[in-house]
Amino acid sequence: MGGVALDDGPSNIKAPDGGWAWAVLFGSFVINGFSYAFPKAVSVFFKELIKEFGVGYSDTAWISSILLAMLYGTGPLCSICVNRFGCRPVMLVGGLFASMGMVSASFSTNIITLYLTAGVITGLGLALNFQPCLIMLNQYFDKRRPLANGLAAAGSPVFLCALSPLGQLLNYHFGWRGGFLILGGLLLNCCVCASLMRPLEPSKKEKALIKEAELKEAELKKPKKKLLDFSVFKDVGFVIYTIAASTMVLGLFVPPVFVVSYAKDLKVEDTKAAFLLTILGFVDIFARPTCGVIAGIEKVRPYSVYLFAFAMIFNGFTDLMGSMADTYGGLAVFCVFFGISYGMIGALQFEVLMGIVGTKKFSSAIGLVLLAEAFAVLIGPPSAGKILDATGKYMFLFIIAGTEVVLSSVILSAGNFFCLKKRAEDSHSKEINEEMGELNPKIAVPENTNVDSAEVEQFLKDEKEKNGEVATNPETCV
Repeated sequence: MGGVALDDGPSNIKAPDGGWAWAVLFGSFVINGFSYAFPKAVSVFFKELIKEFGVGYSDTAWISSILLAMLYGTGPLCSICVNRFGCRPVMLVGGLFASMGMVSASFSTNIITLYLTAGVITGLGLALNFQPCLIMLNQYFDKRRPLANGLAAAGSPVFLCALSPLGQLLNYHFGWRGGFLILGGLLLNCCVCASLMRPLEPSKKEKALIKEAELKEAELKKPKKKLLDFSVFKDVGFVIYTIAASTMVLGLFVPPVFVVSYAKDLKVEDTKAAFLLTILGFVDIFARPTCGVIAGIEKVRPYSVYLFAFAMIFNGFTDLMGSMADTYGGLAVFCVFFGISYGMIGALQFEVLMGIVGTKKFSSAIGLVLLAEAFAVLIGPPSAGKILDATGKYMFLFIIAGTEVVLSSVILSAGNFFCLKKRAEDSHSKEINEEMGELNPKIAVPENTNVDSAEVEQFLKDEKEKNGEVATNPETCV
């Protein structure tokens, strides 16, 4: 978070940033759409489920909560499966699980069965698709990675715009059982997206480098690659990011889950109430790619963590203002601003994580982060439902959710500024000292010594000229 980690790509293979990468981006777009929009789109069936099974808001909210908890909580399992079997096979199995869960849910006779089918099984299937598609996207894009992340993340609002009114339409014509059955069929498209995730193949030059690296590893007798790398917890930036992200997730998903029910309680007709999620999603569609483009600007990219923190505080402030909405127009305005801030968070969250840990540790890091967030996701919506059942007022839900998201922004900003900025500077000085030691072994540079950058540049230039190398300066080199 204090700086951007160097991405070497899988097995030293250079990211193409084009060609088949666009097919991978399309597959990631669809998977992101299903993974994030589905738990919110299911909320349009809540009123009917409450009537069918005689339960409260908190009981039905557990469906979305379990879906999201499985999406996040199975992160380490997905990391192990990807490291063992590869992305494409894991995604194919995940697509089948996601579809099977919703089809089975259509035959449920009680709320517990829905938790198991629509919650656990479908959630596991979406998780087995979501994480591998992010890993593949990171492998295929490097220079254009912020833009690619923004475009892939735009799948969530696009699908939310489509799935929310579609769910309402299916519910009206076929009931919630028929709606679940049809949605289960739609989830089979995850298998189609999985087929697009072709493993990245090295060029002839890269194959030679890989063989050479493998020979060196054999000589040194290095241990095999870990299925789950816990060494990421040694990185202070990763720990701070995990704490902040977990705090954020406590309140992030509460407003989208309850906003439709809020509108219905204001005596707004069902179709019009469901349209609120369409408004949120439509704004989100443009917010994510736009934020991805901004984050990809050369001068902005090193400070993307602060842009992410701003997105958090913007989202939290929107929730606090939304607590005062008591008309359909007020909720519509809330959805516009929530869509902007939510889109910024969606575009930046994994870009910032990639910048912290780099490509090689990303598959393990994302799994561990999602596991930490799973506990927050599991607590968030059901707790909000309990508060709603006890008070009957949506205002308290929005206030608590907003406070949690604002707190996460404070943790991220303060942690980055006070804990990591100095560490990044010390790390830079250490790298300079090591480079000086390599060029002239006779010079012993203490680790705690801070070297003047102008003196270092002159020293490196003199040493390279002595060795017959051409000295270049990044500011003057074309």
